[in-house]
Amino acid sequence: MTNRTQVVVIGGGQAGLAAGYHLRRLGLDFVVLDAQSTPGGAWRHAWDSLHLFSPAAYSSLPGRLMPSQTGATYPDAQHVVEYLTDYERRYELPVERPVRVLGVQRDGGLLRVETDSGTWHAHAVISATGTWWRPFLPTVPGQATFEGRQLHTVEYRTPADFAGQRVIVVGGGNSGAQIAADLAYDTELTWVTQRPPRFLADDIDGRALFDAATARRQALDEGRTDTGGVASLGDIVAVPPVRAARDRGLLKASPMFARLVPGGVEWADGTRAEADTVIWCTGFRPALSHLAPLQLRGRRGHIATEGTRAGDEPRLHLLGYGDWTGPASATLIGVGRPARDAAREVAGLLRA
Repeated sequence: MTNRTQVVVIGGGQAGLAAGYHLRRLGLDFVVLDAQSTPGGAWRHAWDSLHLFSPAAYSSLPGRLMPSQTGATYPDAQHVVEYLTDYERRYELPVERPVRVLGVQRDGGLLRVETDSGTWHAHAVISATGTWWRPFLPTVPGQATFEGRQLHTVEYRTPADFAGQRVIVVGGGNSGAQIAADLAYDTELTWVTQRPPRFLADDIDGRALFDAATARRQALDEGRTDTGGVASLGDIVAVPPVRAARDRGLLKASPMFARLVPGGVEWADGTRAEADTVIWCTGFRPALSHLAPLQLRGRRGHIATEGTRAGDEPRLHLLGYGDWTGPASATLIGVGRPARDAAREVAGLLRA
């Protein structure tokens, strides 16, 4: 089956929905193709205790404030899923699911989007597939010899699954700190980080992070000194569960180990820690394999962009992958502005 539309948006999570909102306001014909069977994007797959870094009112997509969650200053992941589901319905966004995009190719003056349920031809494509679907695992000596269980952030759900175990959590970012705090009470926990953990001040949340990211982007665009952005403030937002575990002395980080051994891990000085499970909270990479046929990646696998527009393919925009596609664009509050800019550029392309 072959379909035609002006714009194909790939991904029905927060970035794809923000793009759809602005495309609809501009009166464009578009479709959102989502590989998931239900709304909510990656939030539907998050661990049970995950909460936003900001209050609901500061975690909203364009056009619709997120309602507060009863009894919670910082809404949980299920509340975000319900908000995204309502958002999609409220604005009658044309989301088709489950549809998995296999590849995007040039086809004359159009882009051809091949999927597992047919082909779409479009004048422009907005890729909004995020990073959750491409977890990053570092290569560490001895990894294949470890006899316990290894998993990534994406596979973690609840501390009950590890009660009584010896668990090593690797990672000094927000995911590592939150999962370590989750496990600090009912497991024999070892938290390992590349450098000493840097907690943000307790009164800093996602609002301040968005402002810092925006100020950095503006400074760079205007040729001023790099402000350092979010990294200048710290690495870990002290959300209440993290703060509680930290204040009880349960979040003491050890430096990164040198290798894994059959029964655990070993540091360079020969010190060992036994472990039943290692949880790698080591981040993500952009999920961009569907764009491989366009051959846009440079030597380091990065697609050069001007704003959200791919530098070597003006019909393609990348949205929601991090600061390189818009300040804080991987966040709910941050994706609205680059989504608006992308939609406007697409509209201008179609008018040309």
